Amino acid sequence: MSPYRGPSSTSAPDLLICAGLDPSGGAGLIADVRVASSLGVRPAGVVTALTVQNTTGVVDCQACDPDLVGHQLAFLLTDIEVKAVKIGMIGSTPIAKAIANALHLTSAPVVWDPVLYPSRGDVPLVDSLFGDAITALRPHLAIVTPNARELAFMTNLAITDLASAEAAGRVLAQRLDCAVLVKGGHIAPAAGPAEGGLHDAIDVLISASGAREELRAPRIRDGEHVHGTGCALSAAIAAYLANGRELADACRLAKDFVRERIAAPARPGRGAPAVV
Repeated sequence: MSPYRGPSSTSAPDLLICAGLDPSGGAGLIADVRVASSLGVRPAGVVTALTVQNTTGVVDCQACDPDLVGHQLAFLLTDIEVKAVKIGMIGSTPIAKAIANALHLTSAPVVWDPVLYPSRGDVPLVDSLFGDAITALRPHLAIVTPNARELAFMTNLAITDLASAEAAGRVLAQRLDCAVLVKGGHIAPAAGPAEGGLHDAIDVLISASGAREELRAPRIRDGEHVHGTGCALSAAIAAYLANGRELADACRLAKDFVRERIAAPARPGRGAPAVV
């Protein structure tokens, strides 16, 4: 065995991840770490909540101690200069407030994937004071990446198609004064012909000023059933931001990254396939 030579030098930018723990590794902190590492950034982070889940679904969730999460983040951010932040499931409103307080220690762009409900299971992943969590995190956010159900919950607007989702996204972007990525992967496409029987998957990036940019790619059959796509997308956006990409470019590259993995997902168990 060769002798220890001390820590190796690295130029990889550091990415802070605050997310729940999915023991199956298909989503949450483990998936975020896999995505970040594959895109050339160095992940650091804290666990916000513990879940009981496997590839068949989520059956329980317990938020971590908010004081401990806050202490972890404050101690970390006084030492490591992170280049971007990805927030996933917050676990509880007190944890959101602890995260927000620690984020005063960095000016890095913050990507928030507001995980409210699991795609497989009926266990709520947020408490009744979620509005206070939004208020706490709002000053720090560069972009929010809700799915259709989360977007409807955060705006109290009905979402039936991409047009109504985009309208809700504009409301949320104005309310939060940050960009919103409206994701079309789980939204029923408009009527009309589609090549090969599949319509394109269309996401819409809406800036804080209201500018619109459409991100379009061929839809992959049964891609909506792959677990962890939202986590992977937001982590990839954060990784590209940490690498110095502009927001629109980061979103476009992240969409391509996730699409490649949806086409060839991992199948670790008897349930849903996973994006990583």
